Amino acid sequence: MKLRSIIVDDSHMQRMAMNRLVNNHPNLELVEEYNNAIEAKNGIKNNEIDLIFLDVEMPILNGFDLMESLVNRPQVILITGKPEYAFKAFDYDVTDYLHKPITLTRFNASIKRAVAKYERIHKVDENEEHIFVKSNLKKRKVILNDIKWIEALGDYIKLVTVEANIIILSTMKSFEQKLPEDKFLRIHKSYIVNLEKIEKFNSKNVEVAGRLIPLSRNKKTELMEALNSV
Repeated sequence: MKLRSIIVDDSHMQRMAMNRLVNNHPNLELVEEYNNAIEAKNGIKNNEIDLIFLDVEMPILNGFDLMESLVNRPQVILITGKPEYAFKAFDYDVTDYLHKPITLTRFNASIKRAVAKYERIHKVDENEEHIFVKSNLKKRKVILNDIKWIEALGDYIKLVTVEANIIILSTMKSFEQKLPEDKFLRIHKSYIVNLEKIEKFNSKNVEVAGRLIPLSRNKKTELMEALNSV
């Protein structure tokens, strides 16, 4: 198993050093190198990327700015010469943080962590009901029971799951048809909820995982009937 990776660093020398490390690792496949975050952002949009080796300090858009701009963010291993960025790095849920100069031992430990995280995210018990969705040019397997709710976003929809938010190009109507009727209900023109995740509801809202979701008036009876049969 190889993680499709990119290197984002404005230093040519650092990119060369990272290139050697990535190309020599059996669990990595180097897709592209970028010398700035703006080009990297476009590259991530158009390629299936599992892991970013990301320099923090870059002109115009720094590493933290790039992470904030990504909707479905791949795993990130941050690289910097300044240890004071370490605390900030973990606010962004990065996989690891490498301090320059990077040793082979420390690099290998980082990749081991990234591979373990990848396997944890993508591991699916075949006995559990699941669907495949296409997001960021890659197909993802989503366990139905992990979906909390689905939300309309213009031409897209957002799957809010236990692991992450997944953005998909789809209409609510077509996605609704993929879901089992006994487990999911469209309670509003912009929301479909997992019936098993509902904590409480009233005449206006349904609460799922602490979030209040609007309930259409004409859906209240249907919701009560559906909950009675769950």
